[in-house]
Amino acid sequence: MLTRKQHELLTFIQARLEESGISPSFEEMKEALDLKSKSGVHRLISALEERGFIRRLPNRARALEVLRQPDAVAARAKAPAPVNSNASGGVVRPPQATRPAPANDVIEIPLHGRIAAGVPIEALEGSAMLPVPAALLGSGEHYALEVSGDSMVEAGILDGDYALVRRTETARDGEIVVALVRGEEATLKYLRRENGMIRLDPANAAYEPQIYRADEVQVQGKLAGLLRRYH
Repeated sequence: MLTRKQHELLTFIQARLEESGISPSFEEMKEALDLKSKSGVHRLISALEERGFIRRLPNRARALEVLRQPDAVAARAKAPAPVNSNASGGVVRPPQATRPAPANDVIEIPLHGRIAAGVPIEALEGSAMLPVPAALLGSGEHYALEVSGDSMVEAGILDGDYALVRRTETARDGEIVVALVRGEEATLKYLRRENGMIRLDPANAAYEPQIYRADEVQVQGKLAGLLRRYH
């Protein structure tokens, strides 16, 4: 079963695709569903994608494709089309609409500030939005952080880059994570576990690993991609 908002969004996307062949923008979806922010649209899109109702088409703008519909809607869609008789007694069926291929999509995700700012992620919710090509993101909820400093340069993460982060509270050893340390400072590092402790490793030989008790570190996401702007 879909939630009411998920059902409304799926219906709206399907109607726009049938009408124009182009999926609605996130701004149009936000207004149609009377949501306060585009991040709410992103959460609904991610939920529909995870449940197999839609998919995002990579490398194309505003690219959403409806894969299936709720059972009640699908049943109505399969009902025979009405027929009319012409003057000669023949049967005339309405022409089948052909749907143009959806075009490309750019997703706006929350931009929560600079990763080394020393402020918990939650305190920066809704501060700004960053447009990101959908092809750079997978399923799930994402946010972005602006990288400050050079502690991860050997992993190709440079000062001023935008880290695209998939929100999660779990990660495997060796993954690059956003870790909130002692509820005060967020940092982007490799995660390692050893002897019941958490080690946060930089990717720069000039910096030392940081070691904490397990209860001092909270994983708030793991790196999903990078966005770099050239000035």
